[in-house]
Amino acid sequence: MALTELLSLAYLSLLLALVVQPHEAYGSTRGSFLSNDGSAAVNGICATSVTIHGYKCQEHEVKTKDGYILSMQRIPERRFDGNGNAGIKKQPILIQHGVLVDGMTWLLNSPQQNLPMILADNEFDVWIANTRGTRFCRKHVSLDSSQPEFWNWSWDELVSFDLPAVFDFVFNQTQQKIHYIGHSLGTLIGLASFSEGHQADTLKSAAFLSPIAYLSHMNTALGMVAAKAFVGEITTWFGVAEFNPKGQKASAFLKRLCNYPGVDCYDLLTAITAVRDGVIAKYNYGRPDYNRMHYGEAEPPVYNISAIPRNLPIFISYGGQDALSDVKDVLLLLDSLKFHDEDKLMVQFIKDYAHADFIMGTNAKDIVYNQVLRFFKNQQ
Repeated sequence: MALTELLSLAYLSLLLALVVQPHEAYGSTRGSFLSNDGSAAVNGICATSVTIHGYKCQEHEVKTKDGYILSMQRIPERRFDGNGNAGIKKQPILIQHGVLVDGMTWLLNSPQQNLPMILADNEFDVWIANTRGTRFCRKHVSLDSSQPEFWNWSWDELVSFDLPAVFDFVFNQTQQKIHYIGHSLGTLIGLASFSEGHQADTLKSAAFLSPIAYLSHMNTALGMVAAKAFVGEITTWFGVAEFNPKGQKASAFLKRLCNYPGVDCYDLLTAITAVRDGVIAKYNYGRPDYNRMHYGEAEPPVYNISAIPRNLPIFISYGGQDALSDVKDVLLLLDSLKFHDEDKLMVQFIKDYAHADFIMGTNAKDIVYNQVLRFFKNQQ
């Protein structure tokens, strides 16, 4: 099978891991294939998923240093608050979505069950981030999303450009240090970025749900292929950053994907380069001389998770049924944090939780979100 076809299948295989494998809840981007001009974003996340429930919501645009224009949503106060708390400074929280989805995923459950609205109802100033290439982030200062150059990036750019841009924006708007919440890819971006010291002056604490940092204990070929799909450059081959896995055609395709003739998952692992030797490394340009041009060394450098400041308050929650964030890999992450200040690290293990349950689980409020709330309130 041609490499481009394999990469396209790898890109979709993650959705199979999250959507087709049985768990309590299923995530979705709540949309279909989108036009390249971003016209699907006319009715943004605020209008379609927030204000209809009685919350105030603001749409913002943030420009990265490399020219991408990112969409952000702000829920500044609890539902039906009116002007009762006008002028009161609330602690800002930045929420970063997972791979192949956008910020709307956080809002798919009811207001009583989704994390952004629960946080807003508990007097936090909630900011929802969306990464480049997702359906509400198809703008650039000079490129059109129909051009291949628009998609010429990997998840390294999410670490180096997207996350710093949204952090700076929220800090400039609020003049307060920021709590961070990441799920899946959002944890990978956060861990890598914080290990590089990018948000040292603006980060207050961090919560990682279903964290991705080490990927050496995948126990199925599907899981390994799915994990490798974290690199954004795969969108160059497939042409979009997300689609609706609950659609009839997509569902039928995903159910057939594992049995697709000619797919050799083992060989595919060598074609995608975000993960090397079981750790998260920067993008591999494929030739030692190219790598030397960018990094000064023949191999891409590894993100050093242990370099995260030891006094940063961290909350980690992971599940025993997670196809991507394997328990043994999370234990490797915790080992990287073994010198972290003991009173600054809180860890939760949920035996029956899978990857999407942290977002879509109907009992996530009681099991996970209440713990997240307690953690953040302890940092006030």
